[in-house]
Amino acid sequence: MTQNPSGSLRAVVLGGGLAGTLAAAALAPYVADVLVVERDTVLPETAAPRPRLPQAAHAHMLWSGGADAIEELLPGTTATWLEAGAHRIPIPNGMVSYSPAGWFRRWTETHYLIGASRDLVDWGVRTALRAAHPNVRTRTGVRITGLAGDGSRVTGVRILDGDRREDVLDADLVVDATGRDSKAPEWLAAIGGPAVEETVVDAGVRYASRRYRAPEGTASDWPVVNIQADPRLGTPGQVVSVIPIEDGQWHVSLSGTRGGEPSGDEQLFEEFARGVRHPLAADFLARAEPIGEVAVYGRTANRQRRYEKAAMPTGFVVLGDAATSLNPVYGHGMSAAALGALALRDTAAKTPVGAPKFARQAQKAIAGPASAAWLLAVGQDRFYPDAVGKAPSLGDKLAARYVQRLNRTAIGNFLVVRALTEVMAMKKPATVLGSPDVLFAAARGLRRPLLDGPQLTEREQSVLNREPLRAAADEPA
Repeated sequence: MTQNPSGSLRAVVLGGGLAGTLAAAALAPYVADVLVVERDTVLPETAAPRPRLPQAAHAHMLWSGGADAIEELLPGTTATWLEAGAHRIPIPNGMVSYSPAGWFRRWTETHYLIGASRDLVDWGVRTALRAAHPNVRTRTGVRITGLAGDGSRVTGVRILDGDRREDVLDADLVVDATGRDSKAPEWLAAIGGPAVEETVVDAGVRYASRRYRAPEGTASDWPVVNIQADPRLGTPGQVVSVIPIEDGQWHVSLSGTRGGEPSGDEQLFEEFARGVRHPLAADFLARAEPIGEVAVYGRTANRQRRYEKAAMPTGFVVLGDAATSLNPVYGHGMSAAALGALALRDTAAKTPVGAPKFARQAQKAIAGPASAAWLLAVGQDRFYPDAVGKAPSLGDKLAARYVQRLNRTAIGNFLVVRALTEVMAMKKPATVLGSPDVLFAAARGLRRPLLDGPQLTEREQSVLNREPLRAAADEPA
């Protein structure tokens, strides 16, 4: 790809998390100077927790669509992750998944996901950015107080530094990547900018997560275990996911929608896992050693701000959770941010960053992958009891019934499972599910019978054959 760096243009990226780091990588080839400003006083030099990233305590999935986008932005990042202990998990054969339609078969690999802690993912991206782009600088301990400029053009950002001194950082482009806490609507209103259309769908999801030391012989190669909820049941949706990560650990996350939330009580953690639609994950956990405390998190509402539809000022772009934040249970937040950053880079390759139309074109491009992830999330969350937000329309209900049909067909049809995985992994848009061959397969239905239980390898079954380290909650100690 041809690069056209300007000798004078400066970009300021707000937020030093994953989205902000990737935005900096996207812009670095096309501007002279990129400054990342971060409220935390320190960004870790290792895969360590950040104080303002509480969601990092919960299991994360980085699907192949997002991982490939990161690799394109920062070549070599995947190798850095894997060398540090992350896992490249083939999908669907590397996942034991119980869907609303039943157990998925473990077909041959079509896609993959990266199994790693959020701290490791972020560290790998920061490391790659520093090595690749010396024109990117980071300034920590900075609080953003507003935008400089007016309703037609943003010319910089207003800040308070660590000593609470006011300052203005001039910029030709400002990118907001401050996450769920973004104050961009208020910032825009303060300079005479537009109101932004916002939609919220909140199923009241609460998370409880804990790490486990993987049982002997399972640390280097283990599948993701995912027991999904069924929105059709009319009861709170409860989920358990087990994801192998670095250091021979499993990252285990429980989640429940409003009325069925998990507790932060360590004594109740495995009891919740046993009470979901199938106890498989709990059976594995009973044979693994818990590490550390249970972490709880509840800021999980789906929130979409349609900046691409507003008459935005020149020189301002919003990326990642600051524009579209998603219920984490579907694992699309990191991938959507990465694909948004890739769209930002591709826009910069075609249109000079300093051009009046750049921000508008970039915002529209960023909205594409974010909208796809949004539809995947709210297409489920709207159906749970007491969900807050727009009720499902007739079109929503018909689409949900079609996806349910596809999920059932996928259990016995490789063509359909591949199409579903392409959408879930964010490699292709949801329109592939309406292609003639997929429609025909859905109409035809199962080509193989439903499974009566999970497909486990001999090694996986051997773990279940071991004596539990702890008795189940409904068994005598």
